[in-house]
Amino acid sequence: MIGSSLLLSRRAIGRRIGAALSVLLLGLPLLPTAAISAAEGPSGLPLPRFVTTRSTPINVRVGPGTKYGVAWVYVKAGTPVEIIQEFDTWRKIRDADGSEGWLHQNLLVGKRAGLVAPWKPAGEQIALLRSADENAGVRAWLTPNFRVDIKECTGTWCEVVATTHPVNGGPQSFDGWLHQDELWGVYKGEEFD
Repeated sequence: MIGSSLLLSRRAIGRRIGAALSVLLLGLPLLPTAAISAAEGPSGLPLPRFVTTRSTPINVRVGPGTKYGVAWVYVKAGTPVEIIQEFDTWRKIRDADGSEGWLHQNLLVGKRAGLVAPWKPAGEQIALLRSADENAGVRAWLTPNFRVDIKECTGTWCEVVATTHPVNGGPQSFDGWLHQDELWGVYKGEEFD
């Protein structure tokens, strides 16, 4: 009898523990999704994340430090890159064509920029619309890899500024809206302003 009552109490304890774990596990989906899925780097900022290059020229290194060789050089400030890893003050970045390398954190800025559909053929044109509506008028036609400054994204649309730099004359800027899935430099469904 002692053995069977000991077995019953162990089963009862096991059921209570199982019930408590079930309550805890059922409560997890009530937490914000970002708290569960967002990884943080040593900086405390989310990984991955998009930023832009601060200055020019910038040496992208094959490792996290100046003792590592130069993989390539950015010759234009404001180039969008994705930070995918952090090590001390160094950030591993990926660019639109998938190349990866390391930059010092001081060479990056949190300003958002993007490239228009870099995966599309060079001759295609993408409509920059007057508003976040399929039926809105076209403000300008952009080509793949055209760099834009991103003002805000709704999860479906992004408001951007496209600036041309003609050889003859001053720069011209066009404000408008692009489908979020036509930009490299934002995540699917990402919202910010």
